[in-house]
Amino acid sequence: MADLKAQFEQAMADSKNLPEKPDNMTLLKLYALYKQASGGDADGKRPGFGDMVGRAKWDAWNGLKGKSSEEAMQEYVDLVESLK
Repeated sequence: MADLKAQFEQAMADSKNLPEKPDNMTLLKLYALYKQASGGDADGKRPGFGDMVGRAKWDAWNGLKGKSSEEAMQEYVDLVESLK
C-alpha cells in the first residue's frame, strides 16, 4: 500500500506536467479517481442545474461508488501514465 501511495503521489505531480492538456472527459475521470482514492464515495447533495461544472464533477465521482481507495489509486496512476 505504501508503494501504491507513493506512485499515486508521483502521478498527481506528473498530471500537472503532461505534454498536452487532456480533454474534458479525461479531466473528469482524473478528478473522480482522485476524489475516490482520497475521500471514498461521493457525499453530500448533487449540485443543482445552476452549477453545471460541479454537477458533472459530482456525477463522475459518484459513478465510482463502491470502488476501493486502492483500486482508484491504481487506475489514476495508470491513466496518468497513459497520458505521458
